[in-house]
Amino acid sequence: MTLPKTILVPHDFGAGSDHALAYAVDLAKALGAEVTVMHAFEIPMVGFPDGTLVATPELVSRILEGVNVGLKKAVELHAGAGVVMQSLVKQGPTWQTILETATEREVDLIVMGTHGRHGLPRVLLGSVAEKVVRTAHCPVLTLHPGEANTKT
Repeated sequence: MTLPKTILVPHDFGAGSDHALAYAVDLAKALGAEVTVMHAFEIPMVGFPDGTLVATPELVSRILEGVNVGLKKAVELHAGAGVVMQSLVKQGPTWQTILETATEREVDLIVMGTHGRHGLPRVLLGSVAEKVVRTAHCPVLTLHPGEANTKT
């Protein structure tokens, strides 16, 4: 068995993602691994019977600016941990973009939080974590929202 040397942490700026990042940083420190924190987003598009409303370049620029600020803050929280960290922003369907990034960067482990949705919300919104777990080329460690309040 080979221990992970590269860890990918998809981040959606929620508490579950914060917890997953903290867990990944602790794990990376213990293993001598590096961490890539990424955020994937899709350009907002709304369809109407008479046409489609697509985001303007200005809106996309503002989205990117906010995402970069959020990722910078997330990485800075762990700056003193002694772990090599980098951030990455990609555009595309979340679960597919996570998988593409994992393949491109040859990551050994994906650590991600889950929202813990059940019933109709899960059916309507789907589960990014579930799709990643089912199709990733490497191991995926998921952390549930209830675990966010426990000390790791």
